[in-house]
Amino acid sequence: MKVLFAFLGLATIVCAQLKYPQYNPDYYGRRYAILRQNHDQNIDGSYAYSYDTENGISVAEQGSRKNLGVGGEAEVVRGQYSYTAPDGTPILVTYVADENGFQAAGAHLPTPPPIPIAIQRALAHNAAHPEEEEPYNRRYYGQKK
Repeated sequence: MKVLFAFLGLATIVCAQLKYPQYNPDYYGRRYAILRQNHDQNIDGSYAYSYDTENGISVAEQGSRKNLGVGGEAEVVRGQYSYTAPDGTPILVTYVADENGFQAAGAHLPTPPPIPIAIQRALAHNAAHPEEEEPYNRRYYGQKK
């Protein structure tokens, strides 16, 4: 009877190994060592961290609170990261995240096309010749003149 239980236990372990394979560290690619790492956390909520890896990745970020007056507070984060693209191009991205949203900058990031000259002229003309509001535009809902 003991042999039967031992055999069933071993069979269960083998089936579990076949159904749920072990973690494969090569699945996510090669692991790289961290060469330098720094993290500072302050009581007021501000922080700064940075690290460099052996494959050339470099990251640095700092954040703090910003008083917006009546609007409250916002978190302001500034940082950058850099790495080498697969084609050998060095990539550097700097960013700011604040009450205006996330804004990233980098030489490799696409930029919007320039505004066509005809549209620039139309915008300049509209700014130079503001029309008076029509009387119907001044009315508010439920009010009469």
